[in-house]
Amino acid sequence: MTVRNSLLPLALGLMAASPFAGAQNGGYQLPPAPLQAIVDAPRAPLLNLSPKRNLAVMVAQPALPGIAEVAQPELKLAGLRINPRTYAASRFSFGTDLTLLDIETQKEAKITGLPKGVRVTELAWSPDQRFLAFTHTSYGDAAGKGAGVELWLVDVAARSAKKLTSQPLSAVFSRGFQWQPDGKGLLVQLRPAGLGAAPALTGIPSGPAAQDSQPGAGTRLIRTYPDLLKNEEDAKLFEHYITSQLALVDLSGKTRLIGKPGQYSRASLAPGGKYLLSASVSRPYSYIVPVSSFGEHIEVRELDGKLQHTVAKQPLREGLPPGNDAVPPGQRNISWRVDAPATLVWAEAQDGGDPSKTAEIRDIVYTQAAPFTAQPSVLAKLGSRYAGIAWGRGDVALLNERWSKTRAVKQWKIAPDQPGAAPELIYQGSAEDRYNAPGSPVMRADAAGLPRLLISADNSILLDGPGATPEGDRPFIDRLNLTTKKKERLFQSAAPYYENVVAVLSEDGSKLLSTRESPTERPNYYVRNLAQQGDAQLTALTHFPHPLPQLKDVQKEQIRYKRKDGVDLTATLLLPPKYDAKRDGPLPMLMWAYPAEFKSAEAASQTTGSPYKFNSVSYWGPGAFVAMGYAVLDNPSFPIVGQGEQEPNDTYLPQLVADAEAAVDEVVRRGVAERHRIAIGGHSYGAFMTGNLLAHTRLFKAGIARSGAYNRTLTPFGFQSEDRPFWKAQDVYQTMSPFNNADKIKDALLMIHGAEDNNPGTFPIQSERMFQAVKGLGGTARLVMLPNESHAYRARESIMQMLYETNNWLDKYVKAAKP
Repeated sequence: MTVRNSLLPLALGLMAASPFAGAQNGGYQLPPAPLQAIVDAPRAPLLNLSPKRNLAVMVAQPALPGIAEVAQPELKLAGLRINPRTYAASRFSFGTDLTLLDIETQKEAKITGLPKGVRVTELAWSPDQRFLAFTHTSYGDAAGKGAGVELWLVDVAARSAKKLTSQPLSAVFSRGFQWQPDGKGLLVQLRPAGLGAAPALTGIPSGPAAQDSQPGAGTRLIRTYPDLLKNEEDAKLFEHYITSQLALVDLSGKTRLIGKPGQYSRASLAPGGKYLLSASVSRPYSYIVPVSSFGEHIEVRELDGKLQHTVAKQPLREGLPPGNDAVPPGQRNISWRVDAPATLVWAEAQDGGDPSKTAEIRDIVYTQAAPFTAQPSVLAKLGSRYAGIAWGRGDVALLNERWSKTRAVKQWKIAPDQPGAAPELIYQGSAEDRYNAPGSPVMRADAAGLPRLLISADNSILLDGPGATPEGDRPFIDRLNLTTKKKERLFQSAAPYYENVVAVLSEDGSKLLSTRESPTERPNYYVRNLAQQGDAQLTALTHFPHPLPQLKDVQKEQIRYKRKDGVDLTATLLLPPKYDAKRDGPLPMLMWAYPAEFKSAEAASQTTGSPYKFNSVSYWGPGAFVAMGYAVLDNPSFPIVGQGEQEPNDTYLPQLVADAEAAVDEVVRRGVAERHRIAIGGHSYGAFMTGNLLAHTRLFKAGIARSGAYNRTLTPFGFQSEDRPFWKAQDVYQTMSPFNNADKIKDALLMIHGAEDNNPGTFPIQSERMFQAVKGLGGTARLVMLPNESHAYRARESIMQMLYETNNWLDKYVKAAKP
């Protein structure tokens, strides 16, 4: 999202396509003009609402960054990616301007004094909304001098900005700042003034990097992670860049240091503002897991840095027991109780974190109030895993638990200040059941700027949900009385629009901030006043125009069809403007999908999406190719169902093939496509799907596989929702791997992969080895590695290249294909 700064002349995009053979490096290419226009379409600003809900700040979103931006220096240490110039995360999005918007009058006001070439990376309102704090990331001069994350402050009344501190922030783990509850200053993580230069890498090893494994710990699942530490030089470099100085900064910029610098991974102020909860990374480190599994010292300190209480000294965790419901032993999810001045909350597993063990009580949730000398109190005993609390007040909080294996979820009403009070069950069901999902409780910022349940005088709360129905999603706002359990629907989106509530503006839920859209109208912000009637309810806040008027009349239809075993499937069918199947005949088609696992056929059959959403044509999805005359089937359901004790992946391939057959049959039946001119594609797990469909069917003339994994033995401790290790399900891993069936791939496979992919399981070697296999076996394949790109691609040049390659592939192998 930066100003474009291409390293290569655009004339390269006019070069003829290279032949698809051997290795090429002819520079970045440009796709045809209709695809370029989609990439460069204007982007709507983001809107950030104030605590009092009467103001918003709009953050301008720039065009895609150039490759020079994406190719900034980058260190890969312990699972982190760090820009050594800025002492911050190296990959981030940012805004390029700030504008204040008055919700009541719809008037906009510019903010003066912003830094030149501003990159707004993080932004937060003060609790009293008198100020906005934001960070600006500067790359400094050509040598990196002056680079860093700067803290800036906007005076809302004066509509002016100023730099608050001269010392740059440390933003490796977090945004680097947090408002004090009284709004009089901020807690920050500074780059220590005396930190000095980073340790020099000699490149000369001081000895081997050794690791040990000891018997007796039982089976531990260790996922495949990228960017890990490799030796002691890496460890010292890692320590240097994560070292920060905690401090308090007032509104004039005066800074008061808290203790000494340390390897702080996170820090947060207690709601009362008197204490500080911090976590610091501790040795020993690991060469097989990222920093999220390293040991931590978790402590409560006073604001002068004095240690008040050691909460936990968590050890290094190299793997967990088998199962997606496995958790570390000991204290976890340690945080402040939002509605109390200084009370800690955490969960502890009672089964050692091992879901295979039989246990009536899986988790206990504890609390402990300042001064932290009394024994912790039991807040709740749970039969499954703790999944967070929505805090309200002393007699009302909503506690969630879940069990991934069965998809079971429960929500309880508890009274935190009434020990021994029996919890009340508010909801129980399946996380897969979208039709009966109750919605999420509406939260409002309290006087300290912290999220609290919005509770009315009659003990009612508001619920905000997506409103899944057999006809598509219809977002809603409900009022639930926690005493009587009576539920009342206040609002629900209605055809021919899709309206999604962004925030509740009034205490009683009668005034809403929403985004409203239709197939031909881009999402815009509205205020909806339910006390009014008809059209008078709506007041437009924004008027963003259609970003691609040339594609305004793209045809979109949400279609329903059945798999041969009776499972209902959903897809979005996109067709070019003015196209008529009876008049124009079938088109070449691109299908784009991502399989999903379910525990019931009923859940798998539920409708997803909405026919009334904007016909957004994005460069990232398949819809862009409508502009090139293709029919597109976007997000067709590809459910993989495991009923009862059966795991979904036990029958992955036959279900995958059945999903694809049903989709092909439906588009052919409708006359919009023909069997010999259909391509299949997907990203990540969708790329894995693509490889399998080309290996096990002849339904598709070509495949587009982006950033995928193809050999499941390279992810031996699980993938997606598969929680069995390779050694417990060897047949499943082997059968599901398209690499093992590369000799059966007879249709053209295009693979695109970010050369710096940091997603666990989709290492670039997955695509490299798959390409070598198909090539060595005489198949048709092409591999494109995008420099400096991760799992998703960011640079304008990379996105253009992706579309160029995909368009060429479809034109060559699909558009003119013969029966």
